[in-house]
Amino acid sequence: MNLLLTSSGLRNDTLRDALRDMLGKPFASANVVFVPTASVAEPGDHGWFVADMIRLHGLGWREFDVLELNGLPQPMVLDRLRHADVIYVEGGNHYHLARSITGNNLADGFLEALESRVYVGVSAGSMIFSQNLTAHSADVIGDAADLHALGATTVQPPFGLFDWYLKPHLYSPHFPERDDAWADRIVERADFPIYFIDDETAIHVSGDKVDVISEGRWRFHPIGTRRPPVSR
Repeated sequence: MNLLLTSSGLRNDTLRDALRDMLGKPFASANVVFVPTASVAEPGDHGWFVADMIRLHGLGWREFDVLELNGLPQPMVLDRLRHADVIYVEGGNHYHLARSITGNNLADGFLEALESRVYVGVSAGSMIFSQNLTAHSADVIGDAADLHALGATTVQPPFGLFDWYLKPHLYSPHFPERDDAWADRIVERADFPIYFIDDETAIHVSGDKVDVISEGRWRFHPIGTRRPPVSR
């Protein structure tokens, strides 16, 4: 399994080069499928979504597919995922994305597809792999309102591949409250490890190996640690 879990997409050369290395061939020789599902649950202006899709499309793929996870037959969704070399899952509401995967019985087939494909997550698309994507973590992180907006009080992690949680957009101008003090308050409540990453950073997961790829800043907190140095 080869995952590139970004905060805000392929925003710099380091992240684009990492994806090219993971893919093992030029973008022009590869198919990508773009999954917008998480974005549709976000209200307001979607200029960020359009900009990221244009940026991804501009890499020059052999085929650029767009696939919504809701409303299509399960076999069709899984066939489209298998047809791609890269599965790119956009940001938005991570609870809506997780519930779309579990509610449409896609988790097993999705994981099977990931065994031989590269996955790129953006924000919500990067947050769905943790065992700790639960109602409890929503309270810890402070985003339970995003779950309740869906008319839900619980969420089932669709994959549960690792115990650490990923929180994106650290230091982002689009989320000005996400500073060190904000991260510290979360860590004080957390009973699970957390990566905080900025918009120039990604977590690369290859099998059991986890690396940080970054042109920016990030923090990792094992359970019980409060303020490690910010990493660059």
